[in-house]
Amino acid sequence: MLSQIKTALTRSQNTLLQDAAGAASLVVMLVVALHLPNL
Repeated sequence: MLSQIKTALTRSQNTLLQDAAGAASLVVMLVVALHLPNL
């Protein structure tokens, strides 16, 4: 099972970086949207 996870991570390394960047941008947008009423 651990070898399958390692294989999946090495095969989809570029995609994982893009997914992480997308998730980070969603978190930033959520935080900004939640602080908008306070402005």
